[in-house]
Amino acid sequence: MKGVISFFNRLMQRYLPDPFLFVIILTFVVFGLGLLFTDSGPVDMAKHWGGGFWALLAFSMQMVLVLVTGHVLASSPIFKRMLGGLASTAKSPGSAIIIVTIVSIVASWINWGFGLVIGALFAKELAKRVENVDYRLLIASAYSGFIVWHGGFSGSIPLTIATEGHFSQDLIGVISTDQTIFAPFNLAIIAALFITLPLLNRLMMPSKDETITVNPAVLDDSSSLQAATVEKVELTPADRLENSWVLSLLVSVMGLFFLFLYFADNGFKLNLDIVNFLFLFLGILFHWRPKFFLEAVMNAVKGASGIIIQFPFYAGIMGMMVTSGLAGVMSEAFVSISNEHTFHFFTFLSAGIVNVFVPSGGGQWSVQAPIMLKAAQSLDVSVAKTAMAVAWGDAWTNMIQPFWALPALAIAGLKAKDIMGFCVIVLFISGVIISLAFLLL
Repeated sequence: MKGVISFFNRLMQRYLPDPFLFVIILTFVVFGLGLLFTDSGPVDMAKHWGGGFWALLAFSMQMVLVLVTGHVLASSPIFKRMLGGLASTAKSPGSAIIIVTIVSIVASWINWGFGLVIGALFAKELAKRVENVDYRLLIASAYSGFIVWHGGFSGSIPLTIATEGHFSQDLIGVISTDQTIFAPFNLAIIAALFITLPLLNRLMMPSKDETITVNPAVLDDSSSLQAATVEKVELTPADRLENSWVLSLLVSVMGLFFLFLYFADNGFKLNLDIVNFLFLFLGILFHWRPKFFLEAVMNAVKGASGIIIQFPFYAGIMGMMVTSGLAGVMSEAFVSISNEHTFHFFTFLSAGIVNVFVPSGGGQWSVQAPIMLKAAQSLDVSVAKTAMAVAWGDAWTNMIQPFWALPALAIAGLKAKDIMGFCVIVLFISGVIISLAFLLL
């Protein structure tokens, strides 16, 4: 195992480019595939690319806020003590790897945005407290838990088809979550990954000579103002407002009151906007004074550059994939070799491949649903299981897709090539587990 891990780590360090260069290369790959396998010409593909380039602006801002608000919340004294208390339960590098994987799986199963941020923040806290733990593997383990998100409470595909008025309702009706998220086959996959991933990540611990640690002082990104005292003399009216805990308290109470009303009306239903809202107002409250909060925001924003620049390029790739029909061509190729016994397995594989180019659960479902659902009906197999096969394929190849790793990498201060060697192993093992579930269950 250690030899395999060492090989993949060297491979990624040598050949995996920066995520920005990766998305540029991916752009030209999709452009070429569109010319080869669709009726689109160079002018058409350029139009598809440019036409979709800004389609993810709202989502990009949401992801920036996931990073910033999560980072701000984690740098508050109260939250740091909470994470520190949890991190203190790890007494060795091996236990740190296991604990961070479990926390990430549970958090991602509850909500994918919550899991992405909490996993990376908790990994950083563990790195400060546990000696001789490989920092790359720690972050990779935190990211590996993200693979369960589409089988959990925030899975966009199962929630979409459970919602009245969804775009496929005329074809399949409304499918409740007891046939998708809470179906026995889906719970079996979750349980298998919950057991396997922590052990797998523990087995991937490199030898002592190859272990890369980090100086805890480098990870201490707390605001310098937190330890400062507020001067009580010669304060201007503006200074008094910046240091007024009253304003922070009032606006936090208002935000938290809205959340109380939201959960009272909707139950414990999390989405990306609600997670960001919760993180934001807890961050304001926990930093106590506006001045401390604003400095924490300034520190957090520094890591958001990758999201801001790269997400429009992924939107352009999605534009080419969807508008040219390339995603449909890929899906139909797998349908053509399927039968009633292998259909869900090949649906899973096709979704994994499409996800590399269209890394958005909702966007991918809009492309694959018309093809896969009609094929499922023609083969007389479960459409609910078909939807979950697409969902798991979408989640599966996120392990090697830098798109989703960007927030975690920004929090950790690492590059994609630092963790992808470990993630490739997670991809292979989890792929076997999920494939067996769709073939046998």
